[in-house]
Formats: sequence, structure tokens, C-alpha cells
Amino acid sequence: MAANANEQTQEALILSFLSESGSDYTSGEALSNKLGLSRTAVWKHVEALRAKGYRIEAVSARGYRLVAVPDRLTALEVGPLLDTHDLGRTIHHHEALPSTNEKAFRLAQDGAEHGEVVVAEQQTAGKGRRGRTWVSPPGLNLYFSAILRPDLPPQRAPELTLVAAVALAESLRDAGVEAAIKWPNDVHIDGLKVAGILTELSAEPERVHFVIVGVGVNLNSQAEHFPEALRATATSLSLALGQPVHRARFAAALWTRLEEWLDLYLDTGFDAVRARWKALSSTLGQDVLVRTDRQELRGRAEDIDPSGALLVRTAEGSLERVLAGDVEQLRPRR
Repeated sequence: MAANANEQTQEALILSFLSESGSDYTSGEALSNKLGLSRTAVWKHVEALRAKGYRIEAVSARGYRLVAVPDRLTALEVGPLLDTHDLGRTIHHHEALPSTNEKAFRLAQDGAEHGEVVVAEQQTAGKGRRGRTWVSPPGLNLYFSAILRPDLPPQRAPELTLVAAVALAESLRDAGVEAAIKWPNDVHIDGLKVAGILTELSAEPERVHFVIVGVGVNLNSQAEHFPEALRATATSLSLALGQPVHRARFAAALWTRLEEWLDLYLDTGFDAVRARWKALSSTLGQDVLVRTDRQELRGRAEDIDPSGALLVRTAEGSLERVLAGDVEQLRPRR
């Protein structure tokens, strides 16, 4: 395990040096001196990087030059783009997992630290809310779960879903689309679902052990990648923009934004998050049908309360507080 980590560190340093050189060549001797490695060891690391999809030119008497970087989500690609102190500084990357949330939960139980992230190029049994499946084709989108260890009582843990939703909607807007949040945990573009959030926790009655915030974002899926039943209700950032999305760059931007909101939330409380969530919401002010485990409720979504619960005004005039459920935003009557 330690040897593998050391190899990744050496490869990351080689990439860093080659990136700094831009279009210029870096000699093998210079890399050898900087890393304290033999020329043969440098060459072996370069070959390992090429095997992972990096295009590195080698010219006799001139050295090495980085030509192209693969669109993958390992620490080698995402790490140099991050501007965080904790989130994403340790990345557990997998080609395929049944579920990033399940893997992150196990890692957290084994002592993984705050900010560690599990990323998969593909999920074979991706988890959505209420037992649903999140469709996760390989190499196209962003599927990750962040391990958080906030100093919070368990009853406040659901607020973290809204923190993540704000960061996600803002990151999508930064990418060039008018993203909006549909209560409680979906993000839409033009009324079509582009992302979802699944929050799970381990806690005692008085304190949270850890929280897993799982996020799936459709970045480069095209219509044919969605099951036929979802094609009328789902979209991707690429479809909305009309061009491919650089996944590592988006992941780094999202994790940076998420950590900024987490820091603000943990320092000052939920008020700022609540205000921003309301500004980004597509649900508030709409006629809705809410389905919970116990009932169906129709009315106007008026607000979220200081804990993030949805407040719905019924036709009879009562104000109902909804903690969990599926919300269908109804078209206004003509």
C-alpha cells in the first residue's frame, strides 16, 4: 500500500513538473535531480503515466513534454485543480463500484478522515433516494461521496443536504446554465433533472459520528445513455451547453465550492445557506403535490423553515411542515 502511494506521489510530481514546463521539454536529467530518482526510474514512471492515458512525448537530447491529459477523476487529474484544505485531498478512485456511498460508509466506519472522497468512473448499483437507482454509465459523469465529520447534533444533519444542493447549483451556474434546486435534493436545468444528492449518517442520540454526502451529476451523458423512461425528464450539463464538459475541472470546482459553503455553515449556522437555497429554489412559490410514506398533500410551497423542512400551504389554509417526501411541481391552472 505504501509503495503504491509513493509511486502515485512520484507520478504526480512528474506531471506537475511537466505541466509547469508547458510546451517546453523537461530533460530526464532535470526530472531525475528534482525527484532524487535514477533516469531509469523516471522513465518507468513516465511509461506508467502513458499506460493511464497521458500523452507524453520523449525526444532524444531534449527530454519529456506533456501533450494531453486523460479525462479521468483520479488524484492525478483532480488534485492540481483543487483549492481546498480538506475536501478531496484524499481521493479513493475506482473504475467501478456498486455505490460510492456504500464504499464511503465502510471507509468512514474504518476511520477515514473528514474530507476524504470516494469517486467511481461507473456505479453498477448507484443509490438514489427512497431505494431508487441512480443510472451511472462509465466515464461520462461525476459520481462521488464525501466523508464529513461535522460537530453537529443528529437532528441537524439533514441541513447538509441543502448545503450540498446550494454548492451544486452554484457550480452548475458557474459552468454556464441556469440550474435550480428542487426540494429536497435534486438539481434541475430547465425543469429536467441533472443531479441528485443522497445523504446518510452514522450517529448517537447526542452527536454525529460521520455523514456521507453522495452526489451524482450528469455531465456528459447524451440522450441514448438514459433509460427510455427517463429521457423526457433527465438532462446533462453537456446537453444543456451543447459541448463536452471537462469532468476533473468540474469536480474540483464543485468540491471547492462545497467546502466553502460547509465552512460558512459550520462557522455561522444555517441562515446563510437557507437564504441562498431559497434564492436558487424552483420549488418555492409553486403548486405542489407531496407524497410521503403516510399521505399525499397538495398546496403551495411557501418556504423552508430554519431546519430545511418544506412548508406547504394547503387549499384549506393550513401550513403543513414536510420533513421528507417526493415533490411534484404542478403546472398552474389555466
